Amino acid sequence: MPELPEVETTLRGVKPHLIQQAVSDIIIRHPQLRWPIPANLKALLQGKIIREVSRRAKYLLLQFDHGTLIIHLGMSGRLSLVAQSKPAQKHDHVDIILANQVCLRFTDPRRFGAVLWTKDTCDEHSLLKHIGPEPLGKEFNAAYLFAKSRGRQVAVKLFIMDSKVVAGVGNIYATEALFDAQIRPQKPAGKVTEAEYERLVTAIKKVLRYAIKKGGTTLKDFAHPTGSPGYFSIELKAYGHAGKPCPRCKTKLKNSRLGQRATVYCPRCQP
Repeated sequence: MPELPEVETTLRGVKPHLIQQAVSDIIIRHPQLRWPIPANLKALLQGKIIREVSRRAKYLLLQFDHGTLIIHLGMSGRLSLVAQSKPAQKHDHVDIILANQVCLRFTDPRRFGAVLWTKDTCDEHSLLKHIGPEPLGKEFNAAYLFAKSRGRQVAVKLFIMDSKVVAGVGNIYATEALFDAQIRPQKPAGKVTEAEYERLVTAIKKVLRYAIKKGGTTLKDFAHPTGSPGYFSIELKAYGHAGKPCPRCKTKLKNSRLGQRATVYCPRCQP
């Protein structure tokens, strides 16, 4: 699944081509994604101007004067910028064609993504209203995490992957941040000290910023909007490296499962 750095990379790739551009046409080839695409989307957006493009958690927001188009990439979705004349392939479900002849194409083989419309404030939308602070923002800090975690028995990895706690820290980057902060993923969130949360917050911000700088993580389901892959995966220290020597102490990295997700950690460095 594309995680926050992949979505941020997508945002940065498409935004310059969309801002202040009018929508000339919308083509919907497969209206049934995770939720149905609004049947009147073309009528809503044709001739309207995209005023802003932003991100909230893993949602991309195309803002118009009269509402916002909410796009989620789901498990395998991607946005790409293509020529209007480029033939659509099997999994190309939506084209947003702009007056500058650029086509924003939404591709999603598994159809777990979403293209939705809201005329209300995005913060009040049911998908967004309960999301926690952005991990790269000032509101996300050790004091916040420490207070939020008191009395919680859930594993700290699952705690920081909860979108109600913090927006968009997925499996890959939670694994990497906990490794960097030297905290065992299975440790109950309520037993993590404030000093440990200081390390963890620093690690989360560092690993996310680095991934964004490097262009996201290369996975089979993700590519940059231009079609090129990200370049961060070759530098992952823990995720996907179970059984290999720890980069710090050379102890064999262990693999377990938390919340149905693979969890790799060092039994020595992450006590």
